[in-house]
Amino acid sequence: MELRMDAVFGRLRAGLQDALAEAREPLCAYVYDMQALHAHAARTMAALPQQCELFYAIKANSELPVLRTLAPLVHGFEVSSGGELAWVREHFPHTPVIFSGPGKLDGELQAALELGVDGLHLESVHEIERLGSLAARRADVAPGGRVPVLLRINLALDGLAETRLMMGGKPTPFGIPAAGLPAALARLRAYPQLALRGFHFHLLSHQLDAQAHLRLMASYLRQVKLWCAQHGLDIGHINVGGGIGVNYREEQAQFDWQGFCSELARLMQQEAMPGVKLRFELGRYMTAWCGYYAMEVIDIKASYGKTYVVGRGGTHHFRTPPAQGHSHPFHVMPVEAWPYPYARPQAQDTAVSVVGQLCTPKDVLAFDVPVSRVRCGDVLVFPLAGAYAWHISHHDFLRHRHPHQWYLHAEA
Repeated sequence: MELRMDAVFGRLRAGLQDALAEAREPLCAYVYDMQALHAHAARTMAALPQQCELFYAIKANSELPVLRTLAPLVHGFEVSSGGELAWVREHFPHTPVIFSGPGKLDGELQAALELGVDGLHLESVHEIERLGSLAARRADVAPGGRVPVLLRINLALDGLAETRLMMGGKPTPFGIPAAGLPAALARLRAYPQLALRGFHFHLLSHQLDAQAHLRLMASYLRQVKLWCAQHGLDIGHINVGGGIGVNYREEQAQFDWQGFCSELARLMQQEAMPGVKLRFELGRYMTAWCGYYAMEVIDIKASYGKTYVVGRGGTHHFRTPPAQGHSHPFHVMPVEAWPYPYARPQAQDTAVSVVGQLCTPKDVLAFDVPVSRVRCGDVLVFPLAGAYAWHISHHDFLRHRHPHQWYLHAEA
Protein backbone atom coordinates (compact mmCIF):
# COMPACT_ATOMS: atom_id res chain seq x y z
CA MET A 1 0.00 0.00 0.00
CA GLU A 2 1.09 3.58 -0.55
CA LEU A 3 0.90 5.86 2.48
CA ARG A 4 -0.77 9.24 2.29
CA MET A 5 1.48 12.32 2.50
CA ASP A 6 1.09 13.81 5.99
CA ALA A 7 2.89 16.48 8.01
CA VAL A 8 5.76 14.17 8.90
CA PHE A 9 6.35 13.13 5.31
CA GLY A 10 6.19 16.80 4.37
CA ARG A 11 9.15 17.48 6.65
CA LEU A 12 10.98 14.46 5.28
CA ARG A 13 10.27 15.47 1.70
CA ALA A 14 11.85 18.89 2.16
CA GLY A 15 14.98 17.42 3.70
CA LEU A 16 15.29 14.63 1.15
CA GLN A 17 14.85 17.00 -1.79
CA ASP A 18 17.66 19.20 -0.46
CA ALA A 19 19.85 16.11 -0.13
CA LEU A 20 19.00 14.96 -3.65
CA ALA A 21 19.99 18.34 -5.06
CA GLU A 22 23.45 17.99 -3.52
CA ALA A 23 23.95 14.24 -4.02
CA ARG A 24 26.47 12.89 -6.51
CA GLU A 25 25.04 9.38 -6.40
CA PRO A 26 21.62 7.81 -5.74
CA LEU A 27 20.27 8.59 -2.29
CA CYS A 28 20.10 6.12 0.59
CA ALA A 29 19.46 7.34 4.13
CA TYR A 30 17.92 6.79 7.52
CA VAL A 31 15.98 9.81 8.74
CA TYR A 32 14.94 10.10 12.40
CA ASP A 33 12.29 12.55 13.58
CA MET A 34 13.47 13.43 17.08
CA GLN A 35 10.48 15.65 17.78
CA ALA A 36 8.18 12.70 17.11
CA LEU A 37 10.35 10.45 19.31
CA HIS A 38 10.18 12.88 22.22
CA ALA A 39 6.42 13.30 21.92
CA HIS A 40 5.76 9.56 21.70
CA ALA A 41 8.07 8.76 24.62
CA ALA A 42 6.49 11.48 26.75
CA ARG A 43 2.99 10.11 26.06
CA THR A 44 4.15 6.58 26.82
CA MET A 45 5.69 7.59 30.14
CA ALA A 46 2.71 9.74 31.15
CA ALA A 47 0.37 6.74 30.87
CA LEU A 48 2.53 4.49 33.06
CA PRO A 49 0.96 3.64 36.44
CA GLN A 50 2.70 5.08 39.52
CA GLN A 51 4.07 1.79 40.74
CA CYS A 52 5.79 1.12 37.39
CA GLU A 53 9.12 1.99 35.80
CA LEU A 54 10.17 1.99 32.16
CA PHE A 55 13.73 1.39 31.00
CA TYR A 56 14.61 1.81 27.32
CA ALA A 57 16.15 -1.33 25.77
CA ILE A 58 18.96 0.22 23.75
CA LYS A 59 19.39 -2.85 21.54
CA ALA A 60 16.49 -1.49 19.45
CA ASN A 61 18.42 1.66 18.52
CA SER A 62 21.48 2.87 20.40
CA GLU A 63 22.35 5.95 18.35
CA LEU A 64 23.41 8.84 20.60
CA PRO A 65 20.75 11.34 19.46
CA VAL A 66 18.10 8.73 20.26
CA LEU A 67 19.55 8.01 23.69
CA ARG A 68 19.95 11.71 24.47
CA THR A 69 16.31 12.31 23.58
CA LEU A 70 15.09 9.46 25.76
CA ALA A 71 17.42 9.77 28.77
CA PRO A 72 15.51 12.62 30.47
CA LEU A 73 12.17 10.84 29.96
CA VAL A 74 12.70 7.19 30.90
CA HIS A 75 13.76 5.71 34.23
CA GLY A 76 16.96 4.32 32.73
CA PHE A 77 18.49 2.11 30.04
CA GLU A 78 18.55 -1.66 29.64
CA VAL A 79 21.71 -3.13 28.11
CA SER A 80 22.42 -6.68 26.98
CA SER A 81 26.17 -6.73 26.39
CA GLY A 82 29.42 -5.36 27.72
CA GLY A 83 29.66 -3.18 24.63
CA GLU A 84 26.26 -1.62 25.30
CA LEU A 85 27.17 -1.12 28.95
CA ALA A 86 30.42 0.65 28.02
CA TRP A 87 28.60 2.80 25.44
CA VAL A 88 25.97 3.95 27.93
CA ARG A 89 28.43 4.57 30.77
CA GLU A 90 30.72 6.57 28.46
CA HIS A 91 27.95 8.96 27.51
CA PHE A 92 25.50 8.66 30.42
CA PRO A 93 27.59 8.02 33.53
CA HIS A 94 24.75 8.72 35.97
CA THR A 95 21.77 7.17 34.17
CA PRO A 96 20.39 4.04 35.89
CA VAL A 97 21.27 0.90 33.96
CA ILE A 98 20.07 -2.69 34.16
CA PHE A 99 22.05 -5.49 32.50
CA SER A 100 20.13 -8.40 30.94
CA GLY A 101 20.91 -11.07 28.39
CA PRO A 102 22.24 -14.62 28.14
CA GLY A 103 25.84 -15.77 27.83
CA LYS A 104 27.51 -12.95 29.74
CA LEU A 105 31.29 -13.18 29.78
CA ASP A 106 33.26 -12.93 33.01
CA GLY A 107 34.67 -9.68 31.65
CA GLU A 108 31.15 -8.31 31.18
CA LEU A 109 30.13 -9.28 34.70
CA GLN A 110 33.30 -7.66 36.00
CA ALA A 111 32.54 -4.50 34.02
CA ALA A 112 29.07 -4.38 35.56
CA LEU A 113 30.65 -4.52 39.01
CA GLU A 114 33.12 -1.78 38.16
CA LEU A 115 30.83 0.57 36.23
CA GLY A 116 27.80 0.11 38.43
CA VAL A 117 24.35 -1.15 37.47
CA ASP A 118 20.97 -0.99 39.16
CA GLY A 119 20.39 -4.66 38.54
CA LEU A 120 22.08 -7.67 36.98
CA HIS A 121 19.67 -10.22 35.50
CA LEU A 122 21.09 -13.71 35.97
CA GLU A 123 20.14 -16.47 33.54
CA SER A 124 21.47 -19.65 35.13
CA VAL A 125 22.88 -21.19 38.31
CA HIS A 126 26.31 -21.17 36.67
CA GLU A 127 25.99 -17.41 36.06
CA ILE A 128 25.12 -16.98 39.75
CA GLU A 129 28.30 -18.89 40.65
CA ARG A 130 30.48 -16.82 38.34
CA LEU A 131 29.10 -13.47 39.49
CA GLY A 132 29.25 -14.53 43.14
CA SER A 133 32.87 -15.55 42.78
CA LEU A 134 33.77 -12.23 41.14
CA ALA A 135 31.83 -10.20 43.69
CA ALA A 136 33.45 -12.03 46.60
CA ARG A 137 36.77 -10.48 45.55
CA ARG A 138 35.38 -6.95 45.79
CA ALA A 139 34.21 -5.23 48.92
CA ASP A 140 33.01 -2.07 47.17
CA VAL A 141 30.67 -3.47 44.54
CA ALA A 142 27.65 -1.57 45.88
CA PRO A 143 26.50 0.32 48.97
CA GLY A 144 26.71 -2.25 51.74
CA GLY A 145 28.92 -4.41 49.55
CA ARG A 146 26.04 -6.25 47.83
CA VAL A 147 25.28 -6.61 44.13
CA PRO A 148 21.58 -6.18 43.20
CA VAL A 149 20.46 -9.14 41.09
CA LEU A 150 17.25 -10.41 39.54
CA LEU A 151 16.69 -14.01 38.49
CA ARG A 152 15.33 -14.49 35.00
CA ILE A 153 12.75 -17.25 35.16
CA ASN A 154 11.37 -19.19 32.20
CA LEU A 155 7.84 -19.59 33.48
CA ALA A 156 5.49 -22.16 31.92
CA LEU A 157 1.91 -20.87 32.02
CA ASP A 158 -1.30 -22.67 31.15
CA GLY A 159 -3.14 -20.92 28.34
CA LEU A 160 -0.26 -18.59 27.44
CA ALA A 161 -1.27 -16.80 24.24
CA GLU A 162 1.65 -17.21 21.84
CA THR A 163 3.01 -14.50 19.56
CA ARG A 164 5.29 -14.79 16.53
CA LEU A 165 8.40 -14.81 18.75
CA MET A 166 8.40 -16.78 22.00
CA MET A 167 11.28 -16.43 24.47
CA GLY A 168 9.88 -18.65 27.21
CA GLY A 169 6.97 -20.73 28.43
CA LYS A 170 8.56 -23.68 26.65
CA PRO A 171 12.10 -25.03 26.06
CA THR A 172 14.34 -22.05 25.20
CA PRO A 173 17.93 -21.08 26.03
CA PHE A 174 16.69 -18.14 28.12
CA GLY A 175 16.34 -17.98 31.87
CA ILE A 176 16.06 -20.55 34.65
CA PRO A 177 13.16 -23.04 34.41
CA ALA A 178 10.70 -22.40 37.23
CA ALA A 179 11.45 -25.83 38.70
CA GLY A 180 15.05 -24.71 39.14
CA LEU A 181 14.20 -21.75 41.37
CA PRO A 182 14.91 -23.48 44.73
CA ALA A 183 18.40 -24.47 43.57
CA ALA A 184 19.05 -20.95 42.26
CA LEU A 185 17.96 -19.41 45.57
CA ALA A 186 20.21 -21.81 47.46
CA ARG A 187 23.24 -20.76 45.39
CA LEU A 188 22.40 -17.08 45.90
CA ARG A 189 22.38 -17.59 49.66
CA ALA A 190 25.88 -19.04 49.38
CA TYR A 191 27.11 -15.62 48.22
CA PRO A 192 26.29 -12.88 50.74
CA GLN A 193 27.70 -10.35 48.27
CA LEU A 194 24.64 -10.90 46.04
CA ALA A 195 21.26 -9.43 46.98
CA LEU A 196 18.10 -10.75 45.34
CA ARG A 197 16.03 -7.74 44.27
CA GLY A 198 13.41 -9.54 42.24
CA PHE A 199 12.54 -11.59 39.19
CA HIS A 200 12.80 -11.00 35.46
CA PHE A 201 10.34 -12.45 32.95
CA HIS A 202 10.43 -12.10 29.18
CA LEU A 203 8.36 -14.86 27.65
CA LEU A 204 7.45 -13.31 24.31
CA SER A 205 7.88 -10.50 21.83
CA HIS A 206 5.64 -8.85 19.20
CA GLN A 207 2.63 -8.67 21.51
CA LEU A 208 -0.21 -6.68 19.89
CA ASP A 209 -3.08 -7.81 22.15
CA ALA A 210 -3.33 -5.55 25.21
CA GLN A 211 -5.81 -7.83 26.99
CA ALA A 212 -3.57 -10.87 26.53
CA HIS A 213 -0.65 -8.86 27.90
CA LEU A 214 -2.68 -7.85 30.95
CA ARG A 215 -3.42 -11.51 31.64
CA LEU A 216 0.32 -12.17 31.42
CA MET A 217 1.05 -9.39 33.93
CA ALA A 218 -1.52 -10.89 36.30
CA SER A 219 0.18 -14.28 36.03
CA TYR A 220 3.57 -12.74 36.83
CA LEU A 221 2.25 -10.88 39.87
CA ARG A 222 0.45 -13.90 41.30
CA GLN A 223 3.40 -16.23 40.74
CA VAL A 224 5.86 -13.86 42.42
CA LYS A 225 3.53 -13.41 45.41
CA LEU A 226 3.42 -17.19 45.76
CA TRP A 227 7.23 -17.53 45.56
CA CYS A 228 7.73 -14.77 48.12
CA ALA A 229 5.40 -16.58 50.53
CA GLN A 230 6.94 -20.01 49.87
CA HIS A 231 10.58 -18.93 50.19
CA GLY A 232 10.34 -15.97 52.57
CA LEU A 233 11.55 -13.45 50.00
CA ASP A 234 11.55 -9.67 50.28
CA ILE A 235 11.93 -8.16 46.81
CA GLY A 236 11.58 -4.74 45.22
CA HIS A 237 11.11 -5.36 41.49
CA ILE A 238 9.35 -7.54 39.00
CA ASN A 239 10.87 -6.95 35.59
CA VAL A 240 8.26 -7.91 32.99
CA GLY A 241 10.58 -7.39 30.02
CA GLY A 242 9.43 -5.74 26.84
CA GLY A 243 7.66 -7.64 24.12
CA ILE A 244 5.11 -5.03 23.09
CA GLY A 245 4.99 -5.14 19.33
CA VAL A 246 4.52 -2.83 16.37
CA ASN A 247 1.99 -3.80 13.74
CA TYR A 248 3.87 -3.41 10.45
CA ARG A 249 1.04 -4.92 8.42
CA GLU A 250 -1.84 -2.77 9.69
CA GLU A 251 -0.57 0.60 10.86
CA GLN A 252 -3.92 1.59 12.37
CA ALA A 253 -4.16 -1.58 14.52
CA GLN A 254 -1.51 -1.00 17.19
CA PHE A 255 -1.11 -2.12 20.80
CA ASP A 256 -3.45 -0.09 23.04
CA TRP A 257 -0.86 1.27 25.47
CA GLN A 258 -3.19 3.82 27.07
CA GLY A 259 -5.90 1.24 27.74
CA PHE A 260 -3.33 -1.31 28.89
CA CYS A 261 -1.86 1.11 31.45
CA SER A 262 -5.27 2.10 32.80
CA GLU A 263 -6.23 -1.52 33.43
CA LEU A 264 -2.75 -2.35 34.72
CA ALA A 265 -3.14 0.25 37.46
CA ARG A 266 -6.34 -1.45 38.60
CA LEU A 267 -4.68 -4.87 38.41
CA MET A 268 -1.78 -3.75 40.61
CA GLN A 269 -4.17 -2.36 43.22
CA GLN A 270 -6.06 -5.64 43.16
CA GLU A 271 -2.92 -7.76 43.58
CA ALA A 272 -1.45 -5.37 46.19
CA MET A 273 2.32 -5.86 46.47
CA PRO A 274 3.37 -2.80 48.50
CA GLY A 275 6.90 -1.62 47.83
CA VAL A 276 7.27 -3.75 44.68
CA LYS A 277 7.67 -1.95 41.37
CA LEU A 278 6.76 -3.39 37.98
CA ARG A 279 9.57 -2.60 35.57
CA PHE A 280 9.22 -2.57 31.77
CA GLU A 281 12.11 -2.59 29.33
CA LEU A 282 10.70 -1.42 25.99
CA GLY A 283 12.72 -0.99 22.81
CA ARG A 284 10.77 -1.42 19.58
CA TYR A 285 7.64 0.26 20.91
CA MET A 286 9.63 3.35 21.90
CA THR A 287 11.59 4.09 18.72
CA ALA A 288 10.04 2.31 15.73
CA TRP A 289 7.75 5.25 14.95
CA CYS A 290 10.48 7.91 14.66
CA GLY A 291 12.58 6.30 11.91
CA TYR A 292 12.33 6.24 8.12
CA TYR A 293 14.44 4.43 5.56
CA ALA A 294 14.72 6.24 2.23
CA MET A 295 16.09 4.72 -0.97
CA GLU A 296 16.28 6.18 -4.46
CA VAL A 297 14.95 4.02 -7.30
CA ILE A 298 17.81 3.03 -9.60
CA ASP A 299 16.07 0.54 -11.89
CA ILE A 300 12.64 -0.84 -12.81
CA LYS A 301 12.27 -4.11 -14.66
CA ALA A 302 9.62 -6.61 -15.68
CA SER A 303 10.29 -10.33 -15.35
CA TYR A 304 7.84 -13.12 -16.15
CA GLY A 305 4.76 -11.15 -15.24
CA LYS A 306 6.16 -9.34 -12.20
CA THR A 307 7.54 -5.81 -11.89
CA TYR A 308 10.57 -5.15 -9.75
CA VAL A 309 11.66 -1.77 -8.41
CA VAL A 310 15.36 -1.80 -7.54
CA GLY A 311 16.37 0.70 -4.87
CA ARG A 312 19.70 2.01 -3.68
CA GLY A 313 20.33 -0.04 -0.55
CA GLY A 314 18.39 -3.10 0.56
CA THR A 315 18.01 -5.52 3.43
CA HIS A 316 21.69 -5.18 4.39
CA HIS A 317 20.63 -1.71 5.58
CA PHE A 318 17.00 -2.36 6.49
CA ARG A 319 16.53 -5.93 7.68
CA THR A 320 13.18 -5.37 9.36
CA PRO A 321 10.98 -6.73 6.50
CA PRO A 322 12.67 -10.15 6.15
CA ALA A 323 13.23 -10.40 9.91
CA GLN A 324 9.51 -9.84 10.52
CA GLY A 325 8.39 -11.72 7.42
CA HIS A 326 6.23 -8.98 6.00
CA SER A 327 5.90 -6.63 3.05
CA HIS A 328 6.88 -3.27 4.51
CA PRO A 329 4.65 -0.24 3.79
CA PHE A 330 6.25 2.59 1.83
CA HIS A 331 5.47 5.94 0.25
CA VAL A 332 6.61 7.02 -3.22
CA MET A 333 8.13 10.49 -3.12
CA PRO A 334 8.10 11.83 -6.70
CA VAL A 335 11.27 13.55 -7.89
CA GLU A 336 10.77 15.53 -11.09
CA ALA A 337 14.40 16.09 -12.06
CA TRP A 338 15.67 13.63 -14.71
CA PRO A 339 19.12 14.62 -16.01
CA TYR A 340 19.57 11.83 -18.56
CA PRO A 341 18.99 11.98 -22.35
CA TYR A 342 17.14 8.65 -22.51
CA ALA A 343 13.60 7.69 -21.50
CA ARG A 344 12.82 7.45 -17.82
CA PRO A 345 11.79 3.91 -16.76
CA GLN A 346 8.55 3.77 -14.81
CA ALA A 347 5.80 1.46 -13.56
CA GLN A 348 2.22 2.72 -13.56
CA ASP A 349 -1.05 1.35 -12.14
CA THR A 350 0.45 -2.03 -11.33
CA ALA A 351 1.78 -4.12 -8.47
CA VAL A 352 5.50 -3.94 -7.77
CA SER A 353 8.03 -5.67 -5.55
CA VAL A 354 10.77 -3.51 -4.03
CA VAL A 355 14.22 -5.08 -3.92
CA GLY A 356 17.72 -3.90 -3.13
CA GLN A 357 21.21 -4.26 -4.55
CA LEU A 358 22.20 -7.59 -3.04
CA CYS A 359 23.04 -10.70 -5.04
CA THR A 360 20.27 -12.75 -3.47
CA PRO A 361 16.55 -13.18 -4.22
CA LYS A 362 15.90 -12.70 -0.49
CA ASP A 363 16.73 -9.00 -0.72
CA VAL A 364 13.04 -7.99 -0.76
CA LEU A 365 11.60 -5.09 1.23
CA ALA A 366 8.04 -5.11 -0.13
CA PHE A 367 6.17 -7.40 -2.50
CA ASP A 368 3.13 -7.22 -4.79
CA VAL A 369 2.26 -3.66 -3.73
CA PRO A 370 -0.13 -1.68 -5.99
CA VAL A 371 1.30 1.71 -7.00
CA SER A 372 -0.15 4.45 -9.16
CA ARG A 373 3.28 5.43 -10.48
CA VAL A 374 6.93 4.98 -9.57
CA ARG A 375 9.89 6.07 -11.70
CA CYS A 376 13.64 5.77 -11.65
CA GLY A 377 14.91 8.71 -9.63
CA ASP A 378 11.90 8.76 -7.30
CA VAL A 379 12.53 8.06 -3.62
CA LEU A 380 10.82 5.32 -1.63
CA VAL A 381 10.26 6.16 2.04
CA PHE A 382 9.68 3.28 4.49
CA PRO A 383 8.19 4.32 7.87
CA LEU A 384 8.41 2.35 11.14
CA ALA A 385 12.18 2.04 10.69
CA GLY A 386 13.39 3.41 14.01
CA ALA A 387 13.91 0.09 15.82
CA TYR A 388 15.65 -3.18 14.96
CA ALA A 389 16.27 -1.87 11.45
CA TRP A 390 19.79 -0.54 10.88
CA HIS A 391 20.94 -2.10 14.15
CA ILE A 392 20.16 -5.72 13.19
CA SER A 393 21.29 -5.46 9.56
CA HIS A 394 24.33 -7.13 7.99
CA HIS A 395 25.92 -3.79 7.13
CA ASP A 396 29.03 -4.92 5.30
CA PHE A 397 27.65 -7.61 3.01
CA LEU A 398 29.02 -6.81 -0.48
CA ARG A 399 30.80 -3.78 1.03
CA HIS A 400 28.14 -1.34 -0.14
CA ARG A 401 28.34 2.14 1.34
CA HIS A 402 26.42 2.67 4.54
CA PRO A 403 23.32 4.89 4.36
CA HIS A 404 23.41 8.45 5.62
CA GLN A 405 22.03 8.99 9.13
CA TRP A 406 20.04 12.21 9.53
CA TYR A 407 18.23 13.54 12.57
CA LEU A 408 15.35 15.99 12.33
CA HIS A 409 15.46 17.83 15.63
CA ALA A 410 12.59 19.59 17.34
CA GLU A 411 13.82 23.00 16.20
CA ALA A 412 14.10 21.92 12.55
